[in-house]
Amino acid sequence: MADKWADKPVAHQAADTPLTSGGAASTAAPPAFATRDPNTPEFWDERFERRFTPWDQQGVPPAFTEFASGLTPCPVLIPGCGSAYEAAWLAQQGWPVTAIDFSAAAVQAARAHLAGLVGVETVHLHQADFFTFEPTPPPRWIYERAFLCALPPSRRGDYVRRMAELAAPGCLLAGLFFLGQSGKKGPPFAIVEAELHDLLSPYFECIDERAVSGSLAVFAGAERWLTWRRLS
Repeated sequence: MADKWADKPVAHQAADTPLTSGGAASTAAPPAFATRDPNTPEFWDERFERRFTPWDQQGVPPAFTEFASGLTPCPVLIPGCGSAYEAAWLAQQGWPVTAIDFSAAAVQAARAHLAGLVGVETVHLHQADFFTFEPTPPPRWIYERAFLCALPPSRRGDYVRRMAELAAPGCLLAGLFFLGQSGKKGPPFAIVEAELHDLLSPYFECIDERAVSGSLAVFAGAERWLTWRRLS
């Protein structure tokens, strides 16, 4: 399976250049990856281990901090947490956070990031499969960022069903969604906004939608902040 994150490196420092181990832009050719199936942890392990992570913000998006700052802290679940920047930020503001990733290398990167910070004791970090993991306590906000678009389109129904199972009435599913023409090779896999609404609307109501700025190059012009609330 061809994928943009494997074959077209786009780092936020400079377009068309992969990240080096120190996070700086490199002029080297993109790595030749052995794994091509984003359904497997090995796909993501290889990219984290080779420090090829063009989806990595190396910080928190402005839309995220703006949204979180308007809420009272409550239990948050972050699936596909990567290096856990958002988890760390929330914990430092007093939020209880459960952050998961099914890539061992991603969890290792998250642990390394958290280890250098203070005030992150409320982050519960797990290597786990989102589709079987049971968070405790139950989330009141599930944060979406580069997780849905990392899944092959064939798993979108599974994503929605699992979100509906995890979200009690009133729970928010909110974050940055990668919208655009379906059918293109990925990851990232864009989703047509109408399709997203069709998938989620049986379980969630969309209560807010906002344009965002400062997207990484791989998502530029295609991210929207959407806030969904679980129906009763």
